[in-house]
Amino acid sequence: MKKKKLLTGIIAASILTSVPWTTSSAAAPKWTNVNTYEEQNGSKFNSEHYDYLKFSKIREKLEQIAANSKRVKVEVKGRSADGHPLYVVTISDRTAQGNFGKIKALRKEMFKNPQKAQEWINDNPEFKVPVMINGSIHGTEFIGTDAVIQLIERFATQNDEQTKKILQNNILIFNVVANPDGRVDATRFNGQGIDLNRDFITQSQPETQQTVELIKEWNPMVFLDTHGYVKNYAPNLQGLIEPCTPPHNPNYEYDLYNKWAYKQAEAMEDEIMKNQDKYTGNLYKEMKGAYIPQRNDSAGWDDYPPIFTPMYAMYHGAYGHTLEAPTNDLDGVRWQYDAIMGALQYATDNKQGMITDQLEMFKRGINFDHPFHEEGFFPKAYVLPVDKNDPTVTEKAVNHLMKNDVKVVKASKNFTAEGKSYPKGTYIVNMNQAKAGLANTMLWDGEDITNDTPAMYDISAWSLPELWGFQANPVKSSIDVKTSKVTEVDYEGAVTGKGPYLIKNSSVKAVALVNALLQKGVHIKRDSKGNFYAITSASKIAAEVKASGVQVTTAKYPKTAVRVSDLKVAILKDGGMGKQQSHSGTKLALRRLGFNVTEVSPAEVAKQGLQSFNVFVYSGTENLIALPEKLSAPNKEFGFETNDQFDAFKSKVEIFLKQGGKYIAVGAGASRASYTLGLTDDTVNVGDWNSNGIVKVDYKGTDATTGYTSNDIGFVYRPTWYTGTQNDKVLATLDNSPGFFIAGHWANRDGAKGQAVVVQEKDKDVTLIGLEPGFRDHTDYLFRLLSNSIFDK
Repeated sequence: MKKKKLLTGIIAASILTSVPWTTSSAAAPKWTNVNTYEEQNGSKFNSEHYDYLKFSKIREKLEQIAANSKRVKVEVKGRSADGHPLYVVTISDRTAQGNFGKIKALRKEMFKNPQKAQEWINDNPEFKVPVMINGSIHGTEFIGTDAVIQLIERFATQNDEQTKKILQNNILIFNVVANPDGRVDATRFNGQGIDLNRDFITQSQPETQQTVELIKEWNPMVFLDTHGYVKNYAPNLQGLIEPCTPPHNPNYEYDLYNKWAYKQAEAMEDEIMKNQDKYTGNLYKEMKGAYIPQRNDSAGWDDYPPIFTPMYAMYHGAYGHTLEAPTNDLDGVRWQYDAIMGALQYATDNKQGMITDQLEMFKRGINFDHPFHEEGFFPKAYVLPVDKNDPTVTEKAVNHLMKNDVKVVKASKNFTAEGKSYPKGTYIVNMNQAKAGLANTMLWDGEDITNDTPAMYDISAWSLPELWGFQANPVKSSIDVKTSKVTEVDYEGAVTGKGPYLIKNSSVKAVALVNALLQKGVHIKRDSKGNFYAITSASKIAAEVKASGVQVTTAKYPKTAVRVSDLKVAILKDGGMGKQQSHSGTKLALRRLGFNVTEVSPAEVAKQGLQSFNVFVYSGTENLIALPEKLSAPNKEFGFETNDQFDAFKSKVEIFLKQGGKYIAVGAGASRASYTLGLTDDTVNVGDWNSNGIVKVDYKGTDATTGYTSNDIGFVYRPTWYTGTQNDKVLATLDNSPGFFIAGHWANRDGAKGQAVVVQEKDKDVTLIGLEPGFRDHTDYLFRLLSNSIFDK
């Protein structure tokens, strides 16, 4: 599917307060419409279809609504990956208009003195609570945004008693189209190929960042996330309304959440059933209710990882719900509308108790009082030491924490914590803070939950310290040192000495610096440890080094160091098989490493070959090289056009290797495809689809694994390991101990213990990586497995 850049020009930060739109404002130069002829009419992956509201019509529709209302504020809060506006509509009764600043100030006070805030709310029951509704974060789940538009129209213009009562008690914040790119292109993912509802721990995408800012701005009491399509999970139970099955992440104050969330789910179900006679399809006429995972199941739809939008919002105190409509049609729109109305009515009727318990969560954090957690589960603090030569990894982590409302301080002098000495300037995250659960879920190592549940919905481990590569040392006792508040961290790199200049193979930023210098024409050599040497003057690299944050010093390079050049990298493109772009995380990792990366489709490789590239990366599903006759109708456009193209593809890759090209396969699908292509004779062993987690890995520290050590870490998703590797150079193995699996969910893993996970073929330049070094743009610490493989001679 061809990608477009449909929106240009300057988008106004604020479009409307209480003043209705006018025709003249609509025609102002700050607005640029998408080309409606570029938009898709629907997704081939949906079984039902209807005439949903196209993204290009959203502005016009909001304009019409706002022209007839004094309750509405419409803003553009940012742009999507492809440049489309991210619309936010705020609705309240007129008594609240102009007072949003005071309301937000009061909510900030909740994080300083929640006890006082509880008392104030008890004495002021007219206080309005924010409720946030997220529209269609998956682009092909069109019904969510259509329901949001209908709700906006209702609450902007109608005056029935239910509407007035809801507005008297709530402020409604609508994130109208959470994924504009996906709606325009009829894809689940955004313009960068990322599933945004998996991005809330990483926050790599502009759409995710905007939603996080919106959650922080309002700290909504309730968060509703609109999705589709779930039907027949249980007999005559249609659609899905969370709360979830176990396991529940232990970093929640889950007792406070579930006290209200379960009853709110039932209230949504009741509202749907109350309006059953208004539905047209037999599926709806025969339904007996909605599927509520916590009520109707024991496992399989968990709220464990903080990667999902509602689960992330729960760490900000929200009662978060995913709402999965049954069908992609007007009945599905009505289901969403009714479910949201049920949630709003329940929130209105129970506002006092719900907001009091939301504040109780913040109070527990500030008081370091977690009555439903085991003693010692939360440390008193995390200590984050800084590498003076390359502070960039810790810098990213500290800034990320602060962007998520986690308070970070810095030691004003040297100190000791639990027998370990730390220098002045060390960062500390004290855990007596309002959002302690969010801080801990980001900084803890995680846990092995394999024996806790038979299945997980998605990932089960995500530790930022381990997968981003910085230290976060938990401390069980109080730290006695004077500190200062940290508001922003921005290290500048510096060049010292007369050269050559050593750039250690230490981080993503360091490798990106190397690539920036190569693209500038700087002479660079690389030693056997993976470190780089810039052979030039300081003035020619100073600007790039300063921007990188890396400290670059003079050092002699060994005689064995070899020159490296600016390499052109091709990555096999998955246009969207199975509703996802399986190569997108690795693609973004390579680009963050600074490589010149081009996506090439299977058909393009078959027709044109790879002669214009130095490196070819395959990271994605094995179905990319499946014969067209083996693919489902929706998947056909992303693979080969004819059966003959498989042989042509195989031949072009073989020619590429004979001419000195480098081939890298990443993950299960690419490894199996490599076997099919005859590029390896290894046995490729693959674990279950939903097995994933953090593992101990013994790296040899050479070739593709330079910079990594024995007893180091890796990340697996659909775990992959290799046997029959006698003809290979084995560069890394899973640790050979029973405890090689650190955190996550992976049953039947004993056969993988001690087996190879990174290998190089001896007779051709083929590297197979069974780990997931570029997983969803999250595993920064492992990105250098990719750059090492690319630069290795």
